Formats: sequence, structure tokens, C-alpha cells
Amino acid sequence: MTARLIDGTALAKTLKETIQSRIKELESQGHRAPCLAVVLVGNDPASEIYVGHKKKACLAVGIRSEAVHLSDDISQDELGTEIARLNADEGIDGILLQLPLPKHLNSREAIDHISPEKDVDGLTPANQGLIPWKLRGMIPCTPLGVMELIRYTGADLRGARAVVIGRSVLVGSPLAILLGHKGATVTSMNSSTVRPEELCREADVIVAAAGAKRLVKGSWVKPGAVVIDVGMHRDHGKLCGDVDFDEVKKIASWITPVPGGVGPMTIAYLLSNCLEAFEKKHGLFRGNLQL
Repeated sequence: MTARLIDGTALAKTLKETIQSRIKELESQGHRAPCLAVVLVGNDPASEIYVGHKKKACLAVGIRSEAVHLSDDISQDELGTEIARLNADEGIDGILLQLPLPKHLNSREAIDHISPEKDVDGLTPANQGLIPWKLRGMIPCTPLGVMELIRYTGADLRGARAVVIGRSVLVGSPLAILLGHKGATVTSMNSSTVRPEELCREADVIVAAAGAKRLVKGSWVKPGAVVIDVGMHRDHGKLCGDVDFDEVKKIASWITPVPGGVGPMTIAYLLSNCLEAFEKKHGLFRGNLQL
């Protein structure tokens, strides 16, 4: 058996086409385009590349982006003041603070300054706290993308066993809650988990978001499982994930590639969250407030 690939690039393209169509509809009704402010502190090369990709994605669907490039020696108070300025700007609908920040800055404190209504990354405590209640604030982009990738496979999560490797507030923790909302029995694993391979072998769905290169081996996977790889690493000039793809593809029923799996979906849902923030602000949101 060889696993079927879950094409995140194709799914993201469909979502972005829907977003673009909705923005054109809003503009035809006399509304302005949504606007995303991307805050970059310092000159980290990888962060600059990520910001460039996000700006390009915004342009493609009709979202206006505003780059806010701050010095790497900015103080915590100065960063908070800059975020407060963006919060107060009625022309800004979403604020994305590119992480990681320089080491002298506290990321949590900076995130706390972002208005929950403009928190398109879904990282503020106010938005994170809504997820267990099944209330729709801003949900982190990667968990949204992962849930759509799983939905695409047709896997029935009701009563399924799911393992989420990693407990970050950006991916692992909110994703475990979302899977639980769909009826899955979820095991949330971390670096202290005893016998992780045994827990994974019981799972119908495995989501690897540990930040550890090729952690999940073929021996960890139950035949026919759905495997979602959130990781992204460079290995001898090539990209790989948290899953040993060559081993696991022989055992799983579905698997995401790296690249081309979770990454495109994360960017697509960033655009979706920005559009949602705009629509909510103007009383135009048509989605269901329940997850």
C-alpha cells in the first residue's frame, strides 16, 4: 500500500479563489478591500522570506498589505506602542506579528497588545480561550488548515483515535481541542511522553507538530492511518518534515507532503482570517459562529 497524497497546494488554491471572489463581491458593493498589517522586527532572513510570501498571497486575492518593518533594537514598550497604533487604525483589519522576535523581546507580552478582533494569527488569550467553548473568535491558521486537510480525506473523526505531537499555542493545543470537538479521542503528546511510538500506533489520525526532523517513523504508524506533517526542516539543502515520509507513505492511507501540504493551507487561512476580521468589523460576516 502506498499512501495517497493530500495536496495542500490545490486545496489552498481553491480556498484563495473563494476569498478573492468574496472580496470582489464586497468591492462591487462599495466596500474597500481588507488590509493586513505585517509587523517584522529586525532582519531575520527566514522571517523576511515568510513575510514576502504573505504579502504576495495578499496581493493575489485582493487583500491590501502594509509592511511595518521595525528596528531589531526596538524596546518592548516601543513595540507595544506600535501595535497600539495599528489597533487604533480603522484602515487596518488584521495584524500579524512575525515570529520569532529578537531575543530581548517578550513574544507573549507583544501578542497581548494585539486587539483580539485584529489577531489573525489567533494567538491572544482572548481568542485561544474561545476555542474550548466552540465560539468562533480568530482560530490559529495552521489548525484550521490541518482540519480541512483531514476533512478532505473523508476520515470520520467521531470515535476515532487521534494523536497530536506537540502542544504549542500556535498549533498543537488548539488543534487537539478542535479534533475533540469533532468527536475524536485525542492524545496530546510532548517531549516527556513515555513510549510515544506505542500511542501513535493506536491512532487513526496522527498530526506531527513537534519541530523534530523525521521523528515519526514507519514503525510508529498503524496501517491505514491519516498522517499530517506540520514540520518544516532543511536537510542537506532539501525540505523535510517531522515525519519520515519515505517510510510512512508505505503504511498510511493518506499523508501530506513537505513542502506542499500544511504550509499552503496556513497562508490561505491567514487570508481567510483577515477577510473574516474585516467582515465582522463591518457587520458582513456570513459564517457560522460555531466551529
